[in-house]
Amino acid sequence: MKVVIIGNGIAGTTAARYIRKKSQHKILMISSECEFPYSRTALMYIYMGHMKWEHTKLYDDQFWIKNRINRLKDHVIQINIRNKKIALQSGNIIDYDRLIIASGSQSNNYICKGNSLIGVQALYHLQDLHSLEEKTNNGINRAVIVGGGLIGIELAEMLSSRNIPVTMLVREKSFWNNILPEEESQLINNHIRTHGIDLRLDEELEEILGETTVQSINTKSGTNIICNFVGLTIGVSPNISFVKDSELKLNKGILVDSHLQTNIEDIFAIGDCAELLSPDSGRKSIEAVWYTGKIMGKTVASTICGLPTEYHPGIWYNSAKFFDIEYQVYGYVPVKDPNTDSIYWEHKNGLHSIRLVYDKSSSIILGFNLLGIRYRHEVCEKWIKEKYPIQNVIENLSLANFDPEFYPEFESEIVNLFNQKCNKTIRFSSSRSLDLVNQFLNT
Repeated sequence: MKVVIIGNGIAGTTAARYIRKKSQHKILMISSECEFPYSRTALMYIYMGHMKWEHTKLYDDQFWIKNRINRLKDHVIQINIRNKKIALQSGNIIDYDRLIIASGSQSNNYICKGNSLIGVQALYHLQDLHSLEEKTNNGINRAVIVGGGLIGIELAEMLSSRNIPVTMLVREKSFWNNILPEEESQLINNHIRTHGIDLRLDEELEEILGETTVQSINTKSGTNIICNFVGLTIGVSPNISFVKDSELKLNKGILVDSHLQTNIEDIFAIGDCAELLSPDSGRKSIEAVWYTGKIMGKTVASTICGLPTEYHPGIWYNSAKFFDIEYQVYGYVPVKDPNTDSIYWEHKNGLHSIRLVYDKSSSIILGFNLLGIRYRHEVCEKWIKEKYPIQNVIENLSLANFDPEFYPEFESEIVNLFNQKCNKTIRFSSSRSLDLVNQFLNT
């Protein structure tokens, strides 16, 4: 059997790996972006000089030869579903027995005057990195970034590392306030500004001015900003334009069932381009996250190799970085929900915060939000999955702390906050013994 995978991101690559582990099927991965799969989240570190391109490759070049996973750099323009053939930009036609669409995301376009001028670009693909490097070498004297998501903050850090002045336009009243509760969002606002970024909240781009290249921008509030680079980072959407006219059922993404099967037999969709018809409770229908792509790849590989497997990603988890503040979230952490309450602690230095969210009526732990502090994934997941009461979590909070041994501990302050709020007298245990952690995880 011949399995063709469109896309070689983490979802497609994982599918290829596990199909090879489980079978002798012929495997071909097609990508128009690059020949070798790489870590997309590492692009910024190439620009900042922390890594080289070779360091971002997911596997050694010989891996693909040893595992008989063929790769083709070309662009898919059409899928002939009835004849099971794929038309490529090169003019070649590829046939398949089973097809996995793992085409990822594409940057959203900002519709305004001047958005096609030289000096305007997004940041998502490898080609975007090359374009940014070229523009930087030609001299960026001031940059404006439009958008307040994770890609926007990455681009701000990248440009800042080259001492390029940056203005960020964020249409929301606070950075990422559709994801972060108010206190954490304000903490990140302050942190962005301490890194010299001109953060302008509640502000939007009106137009980009220039003849052939960017010269300045106007905001909707009427402000003119002189610049010669505009980074459009207003989010991403499923990359599915090449199947728009096919018989595949689409919404925002390619619709799939719990086995990641589309409405067409022998065609599956995984990763950022897949939209679940019935996502698990607490999960979204589209989740453009690295680890969910890996789970989808492994899941679809089992199904294709004769063991039908449903996709269940488990408890929500995500991580990111805001300059030098690491971010982790486990479980349910709403911006606002009248049915929940939380214990929130923030260090006076504005670099660390911890939030524990729990159900008001049952006092069951629901989620953790962490900035500048690392907690053990397995411990937090066990507490949420097994519905521990908030008091039990507070009593054993040190079990979750994953920071190095001699780093300062802040859990005692959280215990004090809980005692004051709930009129309790819980005593704090500062033990972070790995033996105790393992003992807890094994109970």
